[in-house]
Amino acid sequence: MTNWKLAVIGAGKIGRTIANLLHAGGTYHVSVFDQNKTALDSLPEFIECHHVDIQDGERLENALRGHNAVISAAPFYLTETIAQSAFNAGVHYFDLTEDVASTAFVEKLARGGKTAFAPQCGLAPGFVSIAASALAKQFDSLESLVLRVGALPRFPTNRLKYNLTWSTDGLINEYCNPCIAIDHGSLRHVAPLEGYESFSLEGADYEAFNTSGGLGSLANSLSGKVQNLRYLSIRYPGHRDVMRLLLHDLGLERRRDLLKQVMEEAIPATIQDRVLVFITARGEIDGRFEERSYLNNINARKINGEAWSAIQITTAAGICACVDLMRTGDLPQSGFIHQEDICFEQFLQNRYGALYTPDTSDIAQFNQLAA
Repeated sequence: MTNWKLAVIGAGKIGRTIANLLHAGGTYHVSVFDQNKTALDSLPEFIECHHVDIQDGERLENALRGHNAVISAAPFYLTETIAQSAFNAGVHYFDLTEDVASTAFVEKLARGGKTAFAPQCGLAPGFVSIAASALAKQFDSLESLVLRVGALPRFPTNRLKYNLTWSTDGLINEYCNPCIAIDHGSLRHVAPLEGYESFSLEGADYEAFNTSGGLGSLANSLSGKVQNLRYLSIRYPGHRDVMRLLLHDLGLERRRDLLKQVMEEAIPATIQDRVLVFITARGEIDGRFEERSYLNNINARKINGEAWSAIQITTAAGICACVDLMRTGDLPQSGFIHQEDICFEQFLQNRYGALYTPDTSDIAQFNQLAA
């Protein structure tokens, strides 16, 4: 099978990780596009770079022509411009956005396109939707499905018990935007930071609460099939109370710009993190009321000699696996692709999806797996 020519939009942490993974796989010619020349200059020499104004749709469209696919690792507010440019250029489109309005635009665009449009291909939404859908299919009838995901520092030291591991804008949106849920069979919005629960896993205590964006299209796909569906972010105990103080009592939910400044100046970043995925489902199987769970814990580690955070690994692995499955013909070649329609077993067997399993620790194994 011929190599694909890929354009990665965004030279930040995740874009860099995606480009490295795809380049190391040996079956892609990867180019990175960004309007920030400094970010491009920081990329490894083996990555082809292009200084392009991403907000100029016509210029971006011309730059994308001749590629097989484009991957957006850019901020959510650029999603519509990039997706429209991909549509006009006739290339497959993939992104990581959690933004509901942007995804609705992409879905509408896909209806008239000749190529495939696959948004929300990261961790949550993304992998968690694939895993939750597989768990739900084990049940004859489904009463509840709860998806819990956390990107957590391994060594928390501050009162928030948190370090920045990914986009601050995305984190703030999670804490401030309305959350989609299914409650007693009805699709509705619920408030962020509510729906509180506490639990223990393998000797450690956690809390979880409503946050926005993580369900992706799963709520619509399971509407009429499950009575209760929720997405919760996992944190260490006490985190939610501090965030409620900042957002509600001090009113920073109305000053997101100020909240971002405070968080980025006061909370250090870390690459020593872990990603925890904990999904539970309840329902009927062969006439019995049962509960089944899925648990995964991915730690930061070195890949190909470079130290990567767990959130980098899981986010990049998700979208790279989707691109790879598209290239091999295991995903539809046109139209809108819902993450929950991707086969869970196929995803984990993919060379990039295998990074979600604990025994795959080095990218050198990619060349030993089926391309």
